[in-house]
Amino acid sequence: MKNKQTFLTKITNPKYIMVYATIGIFFVIYGLGAFLYGNKGFTTIRTFVNLFIDNAYFGISAVGMTMVLITGGIDLSVGAVASLTGMFIAYGTSVLHLHPLICIAAALVMGVGLGLLMGSVIHYLNVPPFITTLTGMFFARGVCSLISRESIDIHHPMIDALAGWKIYLLKYSNGQWVKIKPIAFINFNVILFVVMIIIGTYILQKTRFGRNIYAIGGNEQSAALMGLPVGRTKILVYGFNGLCSVLAGISYALYVKSGWNLSLQGGELEVITCAVIGGTLLTGGVGYMIGTLFGVLLKSVIPALITFNGNLLSWWGKIATGLLLLLFICIQRFVVTSSSRRK
Repeated sequence: MKNKQTFLTKITNPKYIMVYATIGIFFVIYGLGAFLYGNKGFTTIRTFVNLFIDNAYFGISAVGMTMVLITGGIDLSVGAVASLTGMFIAYGTSVLHLHPLICIAAALVMGVGLGLLMGSVIHYLNVPPFITTLTGMFFARGVCSLISRESIDIHHPMIDALAGWKIYLLKYSNGQWVKIKPIAFINFNVILFVVMIIIGTYILQKTRFGRNIYAIGGNEQSAALMGLPVGRTKILVYGFNGLCSVLAGISYALYVKSGWNLSLQGGELEVITCAVIGGTLLTGGVGYMIGTLFGVLLKSVIPALITFNGNLLSWWGKIATGLLLLLFICIQRFVVTSSSRRK
């Protein structure tokens, strides 16, 4: 009986409400789309898989952003770093004729190094994360423009192979496996997205590093008094977020097969929105990767509805996303108030 009460108490904890809300609202909106446009193909497996394919790069970056937000910080440089990664790959392969692995290695050093540097400035110099990462964003955008102001197409067999790699979804029919109709597939970006969600979940839920992240976001001063490595944890979190930004840039480069200095402008806001809609508290201390996963899906299902409608402008998607974000901020306020009362 005691174990049952403990389980019920755990699952009814206010900090899980936002995750429940994200998952619930997603299924409500998806159900609405199935009711309105089910006869047009909204409920097909291809449409559902496309939610992952078209937003994988945002989802990959949202993994790192979730950890940053849990610590109580923020990172405005993720879109610019992802764009710079694309420029490294495009300019390196198409202009300098370097192997893509060399370009990706250079991008990883740049992204992780910039993340570690920003984390160090935030911790040791006590500069607010907003200002520090805004500086990082300007720096990355400036380097993009120094490399090239024109869009550069990517032409390399390795990039073509990764971009075109697919696992077709099959069904068993008449004694043999055949492709699902309409044809649906999973590509490299989707697998990378799912793998990063799994890695992020493991780090947060199964490691001491993850517990330190939650402790710092809950109360940084208390975490320091407990002897937790606050500085090292924050610096590594921003370094990991830099890694996620580079991986997101690789994913986006494979998606569009080009690099452009102005690509993914505003991408940092899209990534933050995915994490917040997924239930990550802006004040820190609360957040889960499963919520971020459904946050990405929830944000991507709205444009899909508009596409199937055919009569609405794409800007309605922005309006709907803004209303969702406002709703989840209100839910966050409720969670913080409820948690205070429980304490």
